[in-house]
Amino acid sequence: MNAHRRVRAALGVVVAGALPLTGAGAIAQAAPSDAPVSAAPSPVAAVDDPMALAQKVLEAAEQAAGPSAGVRKAPSTDVRRELDEAVAGLVDDGAVAVTARVETPDLTWAGAGGVRELDGHARARTGDQFRVASNTKPMIATLVMQEIEKGTWTLDTSVEDVLPGALPRDVTIEQLLSHTSGAPTASEYLILDKMQDPADIDEYFEVLGDHYSEGDHVRAAHTAPWMLEPGTGFSYSNAGFVTLGMMLEKVNKTDLDDLLEERVFEPAGMRSSDYPDSPRKRGPFLHDAAYTGADGAGWYSIRHFDPTLFRAAGAVTSTTRDLAAFNEALVTGKLVGPETVTDMLTPRSAEMAEYGLGTYRLPDPCVPGEYFYGHDGASFGTLSVNFTSLDGERQIALGVTGRNVTLDQDALYDFNDMLVPMLEATC
Repeated sequence: MNAHRRVRAALGVVVAGALPLTGAGAIAQAAPSDAPVSAAPSPVAAVDDPMALAQKVLEAAEQAAGPSAGVRKAPSTDVRRELDEAVAGLVDDGAVAVTARVETPDLTWAGAGGVRELDGHARARTGDQFRVASNTKPMIATLVMQEIEKGTWTLDTSVEDVLPGALPRDVTIEQLLSHTSGAPTASEYLILDKMQDPADIDEYFEVLGDHYSEGDHVRAAHTAPWMLEPGTGFSYSNAGFVTLGMMLEKVNKTDLDDLLEERVFEPAGMRSSDYPDSPRKRGPFLHDAAYTGADGAGWYSIRHFDPTLFRAAGAVTSTTRDLAAFNEALVTGKLVGPETVTDMLTPRSAEMAEYGLGTYRLPDPCVPGEYFYGHDGASFGTLSVNFTSLDGERQIALGVTGRNVTLDQDALYDFNDMLVPMLEATC
């Protein structure tokens, strides 16, 4: 293997002491919480910080809420032209594809640019699907809150009471939904468990196409170090939402894709959304691509990505139209009752993002003192953002493929070159 294809870092074996679990039936046999671990950074620098995109989104909101905040703009040709130019600029700067949508009482705009896959020729379109990654979390949170409304659970319900052995520490549903359980994200431990050489960047992207069982997720959650004591602070966790997905399937005796279709996608009018369990995608799709640096391994197509790596933490594929439809349906009470909506949107933490239950808020760029509500998502080759005003009338939804995963954030486009004018256009 060429030297430039390897990351010269001291990477240890990530699963030392973990049990070889397979399948959901192995949950109760998971390794104890004090099992020895070896911390190992991934060969891809930018994926180690799960809150990096949220920080960019918050910066965009602060920039958009400038001196003109609160001044409603007419839906002029200039606004549309500015948004179209932002799409073209992001593609010119290195994004593989961009699909974006803005909705207000006076303006409905959708734009797209670039191509559907790395080195491809088919043009991206506004109705193309893409991986929404952690924008899945508000949808899973909606299903959980529906169970609470039915009386199946309460926010204080213990994970151990529903799914014994799934996590090494006993935490509550509310702590998982709000990322205050202390559970690890664990995604990198899943990946490195599959690798023979943890420093091989080619192998790293190759194993993104492997299937990841529920047993794999349980093992990773028990192997990765616990981040903090439950209830003592905010620590973003994919493992927590994967656990919630397993809990939903157990109490409903139904697969999660069916639950999402029947209780989220259909009632919200999301006609182009899916919860896939394999890399295969039908229809127009914006495929993941990762940029690892001009002096390193360059570009990687991640067309083979297996969504079982994310499961309930981020496996949904959707469109900007569907994402906007979901947010509108959620905040206007079409999916859960008004009191539940308020509970979901109420922050449990002010660290990095004011995070509620599966959603977080940022300053409304148009109305000082008010907020936009939603989430962001970052797969290994796609970034997404989806936010709405509290009344559901002003919304943005954005998907960008071609993710820069280097530490040099200036290596490609600036994500906020698109996000800021979108936020400003809602005024």
